[in-house]
Amino acid sequence: MTGNDIKTVLIIGSGTMGQQIGFVCALHGCSVHMYDVHEEALKSAQNRLAQLALWFEKHSVKNAGNALSLMHYYTDPQQAATDVDFVSESVPENPELKANVFSTFHALCHEQTIFTTNTSSLVPSQIAAATGRPDRFLAFHFHDIRTTKIVDVMPHAGTSQEVINATVEFAKKIGQIPIVLKKENNGYVFNTMLMTLLASALTLASNGVADIHDIDKSFMGVMGTPIGPFGIMDSIGLDTVYEITKYWADLLNDKQGKKNAALLQQYVEKGLLGTKTNKGFYTYPHPEFSKPDFLQ
Repeated sequence: MTGNDIKTVLIIGSGTMGQQIGFVCALHGCSVHMYDVHEEALKSAQNRLAQLALWFEKHSVKNAGNALSLMHYYTDPQQAATDVDFVSESVPENPELKANVFSTFHALCHEQTIFTTNTSSLVPSQIAAATGRPDRFLAFHFHDIRTTKIVDVMPHAGTSQEVINATVEFAKKIGQIPIVLKKENNGYVFNTMLMTLLASALTLASNGVADIHDIDKSFMGVMGTPIGPFGIMDSIGLDTVYEITKYWADLLNDKQGKKNAALLQQYVEKGLLGTKTNKGFYTYPHPEFSKPDFLQ
């Protein structure tokens, strides 16, 4: 199989990243099967995808709305898996959950179907065996498609070169810029750098060194960026940042990491997840950091 052979893509998980990955595939002519266990989640995804299409049309992508006609929604795994060439998984950062999901779809998909994970914090070797096709499995990690075209291609030691090549070709086919990792690395390339920044910001806040807005002001004012670390966390989703922070804090028994996770947990428990709920560390769609007087 080559990248050009990939015509139908299955997206497992209809959250923010699943929506974005599915949309960019459809935008470049692929038929997209979006699967979720919850019908309500799929309905929400359809509404948000319509908004995403409008965003692209406003930013010079003509007829972006046409991509929506190539997107199909399923709660039945058998229907979702029918005739798919490529799988992209974006379920919560739980290795057991991911392993179970891949095991289920291994029994339903064609032998040649490539399986990929969009995991933010795990590495493919942790769940490769459970996929049933470790040689056809790797990480294919996206960032926010509205702001970047960078994607990470991270194989594990058992991934076949054919599958790596096909995934790189497919990335280019859907207009992305593939970054191929030579070895597994938690956090890939950009996220390794980013998570260090976010952990530093959370540490400052959880230890009471400075308040959240002032931490962002410091970063934005010195670096000349339009957004700071807490604004970035809102765009990622505070639930995702919390899951990653807690996972590593528990795994490493990191006291400061646990303190940072506790700060995030306060927001998550209140349903304040960032841009996707219109409120997190900031209130959207017009967050304080976007106003001209924020740095004054």
